[in-house]
Order: sequence, then C-alpha cells, then structure tokens
Amino acid sequence: MHIRDSNLFSRATFFLTLLPYLEWTTTGNMSVVREYHTASVLANGSVLVTGGGSSAALNTTELYNPSTGIWTMAGSMNTARRLHTASTLANGLILVAGGWGSSAYYITSAELYNPSTGTWTMTGNTNISRCCHTASILANGPVLITGGASSSGVYLNSAQFYNPSAGTWTITGRMNAARQFHTASILASGLVLITGGYNGSYLNTAELYNPSTGTWTIAGRMNTARQYHTASILANGLVLITGGYNGSSNYLNSAELYNPSTGTWTLTGNMSIARYSHTASIIANGSVLVTGGLSSSGVYQNSAELYNPSTGTWTTTANMTIARELHTASVLANGFVLVTGGVNSGVYQNSAEIYESI
Repeated sequence: MHIRDSNLFSRATFFLTLLPYLEWTTTGNMSVVREYHTASVLANGSVLVTGGGSSAALNTTELYNPSTGIWTMAGSMNTARRLHTASTLANGLILVAGGWGSSAYYITSAELYNPSTGTWTMTGNTNISRCCHTASILANGPVLITGGASSSGVYLNSAQFYNPSAGTWTITGRMNAARQFHTASILASGLVLITGGYNGSYLNTAELYNPSTGTWTIAGRMNTARQYHTASILANGLVLITGGYNGSSNYLNSAELYNPSTGTWTLTGNMSIARYSHTASIIANGSVLVTGGLSSSGVYQNSAELYNPSTGTWTTTANMTIARELHTASVLANGFVLVTGGVNSGVYQNSAEIYESI
C-alpha cells in the first residue's frame, strides 16, 4: 500500500525558503550611453550618475529612483569629464574631481552637487590636472586623491586632499611609486591602502597612507601585478583584491587578501573567469559580488560570481542580461545592486539592471 507523506510539500517549501533568491532584472534605461562614469548613492536612496561618455566626455548627470525604476536628468556639471572621481561628503554634497575632458585634456577643476537643490557649483581646483586617480574620504572628512595621469605617458605619484569646510586642496606626501588605474581602500585603522596600477610597468606594489603624518610606507607586494582590478574591505577587516590585467592579453582570475594586522598578502580562491574592468560589491550577507568585465580573447562578460570570505571560494551566480565592462555597481538601501552603463563589443550602453539577493 502506498503511503503518502502529507508533510513532503511543506518540508520542501520550507527548504526552498532557506535558499537565497538570486536574479538579475532590467530596470529603466539611462537617458545617455556612458562608460567611465561614476555612480553615487545619495542619502535619500537615489543614485546619481555623472559624466562618462562614449567618443566624447559628457557633462550630463542623471538620477535613478529605486522606488520607480525611472531615471531623470539632473543638472549638468560645469565641465564635461570621464575617468573622474565622485565622493559623498559628510554634509551630503557630492564632490567630483579631475578627469579627462572632451577635448583630450586633463582636468584640474572640481565641483559640488547639492542634492537638495539639484545644482552644481565650482569649488577649488586641484593642484595638478589628473585622471585615472582614486578618491578616498578620510575619517575626519577630507578627501584624499592619489596618483593618476596628468598627460599622455606622465604618471603621478602625487597626492592631495580636499577640505570640505574651506573648499581648498592641499598637497600631501607623495607615494613611493607613480600609478594609475590602482585601487584605494580605507582600513579600520584609518590608514589608506593603495594597490597595483600602471606607470609604464604593471605594479604589484602596495603602500599605506597615514593621514596623521601625511606620509607613505610600503605595504608589501601582491603576488601578482595588476591594474583595472578591484579592492573590497571584508567584514573581517581583510582586503580582497580580484582580477585585473598585466599585459600581453594576460587577463587575471586570481584573487588575494591583504591582512592589515600582519601586513602580509596571501592568495585565495581563483575566480571562475579571468576579468578586468569589472565591479565588486559587498552584499548584505558579507559575500562579494563580482560582475562583468573583459576576459581573454576580448570576450565581454555578462557573468557574475560570489566570493565567500568564510571559505575563500567562489560560486557562479545568475548572469547579467547584458555583457559589459567599464560599468558601475551600487549597493542600494534595500541591499540590491544596481549596475549601469558600460560597453559591450564596442557598443556603449545606457541600460541598467538590478541584482536581487534576498
């Protein structure tokens, strides 16, 4: 006699509810195609996208409303720019600095976006023009800018910081190595970790900036030289470096960890796919979501994968709807990740999509 398990369905349903819900869904398109743009999550939950472009730099900006999935044009910046930085200040204003302009020039100007009024105002110029740099908000409020390039083939080791109260820039200590397309991470100690980049050679060097003294110290060497990589600060304080590129079609799937307590670098699990010009976002459960990028043989990726800090391993997750590199990824207030723009096989994108993980 067949005995039916009346609890089978309820047990299966309970089991399924324990699994994460992982999916990409398309959302509203931006008004303009963009790569090398920035995306900043505002205090009200909206996302401000600035500049970028395709063949020419843009001064346009737009706002994404997560509640409606709709983009609206925001005020235009005073200067068209790409390869710039955008930093959210303690007062809620967005500082945009440097970049590469529409007439192939490197930019010294900086400007501020006021979310309350939707307007842009100029602020003090940086001390030297630069693009392809990093910007980090220090614990006491200043914004530290490091490295980049100031003209074709001129790589910078200079650094400077912006004082939001005065609207001025001050030069600080120089890095030990000039570099562009590097990363900058603010550690729990307040020190700033700089990794990799390019200055005519691909770099595996790392260094630390001390805001109290304005000086730099060497922080060991990564196992692999890389540029166009990502750096993510994990909940355990370690810094995860992923992917990148170091010449002659050498696309990287390797990942490594920096331990601030010991100052040492150790390899961790490899990604399933080599990639650079990708993004990395820390999601609610502490995992790191890596999306897109360019891989070997010039293949644009729609793939995504998750790093588990507890096991040091990667697992693939749902693919994006569109392959893209040079895009942005922003973690929204609800924990979802918004990806915008980029380029796919020479076609610049205005599309946006959302990774839902519950």
